[in-house]
Amino acid sequence: MTKKAKIDVADLESRLGHRFRDRDGLARALTHLSSPAAGGPDRSQSYQRLEFLGDRVLGIVVAHMLYEAYPQASEGELSMRLAKLVRRETCADVALEWDVGPHVAMGQGEARAGGRKKMAILADVCEAIIGAVFLDAGFAAASDVVTRTWRARMDANLEPERDAKTAVQEWAQARALPAPRYVEAARSGPAHAPHFVMQVVLDGYEPESGEANSKRAAEQAAAQAFLTRWGSS
Repeated sequence: MTKKAKIDVADLESRLGHRFRDRDGLARALTHLSSPAAGGPDRSQSYQRLEFLGDRVLGIVVAHMLYEAYPQASEGELSMRLAKLVRRETCADVALEWDVGPHVAMGQGEARAGGRKKMAILADVCEAIIGAVFLDAGFAAASDVVTRTWRARMDANLEPERDAKTAVQEWAQARALPAPRYVEAARSGPAHAPHFVMQVVLDGYEPESGEANSKRAAEQAAAQAFLTRWGSS
């Protein structure tokens, strides 16, 4: 690692609020599949496995934050808040705040295509970094990073969350449309920690997707995505 790289990594660590004992873990969290450094056909040195781990750590930490912050909130409201705080757009925004883009190792083609600014890649790297912190120093350290970064985002919306699924149903009824349907588009992860992708389907409109660690939360995320796109029309 060059001197300049060390300075850059130190700056990133400062923004994260965590100094890595094993910087190889951080390097892996910053390695896109397209990078030659990702390894052989299995891409074992890319951020994929760390992303999987970080997603679960992020979910449990934010869920605990919400549980403590909103003692009167129902399960449905907590699920909606969780879906909003851990969705890809939020993770990508955090990655931008950490300024991870310049540090991501990727192939020249992906880089020329603007890969360091792509929301999906930034979101993945954000989760991978959380996973790397977890492996480097344990749950408490990862929880500290998440809490420092997500606290303001959680506090920014103190009003009770509106039920997005109900709002979509009312939106459809007002336009004499059939009731929206929710279908499972994908499911991953082990049985004890599944990850769902749900889609809201409404006649005449493209399906909108939402992701979360429960079907209910993923449905709410999908409904919110629909409202974001079509709610004002």
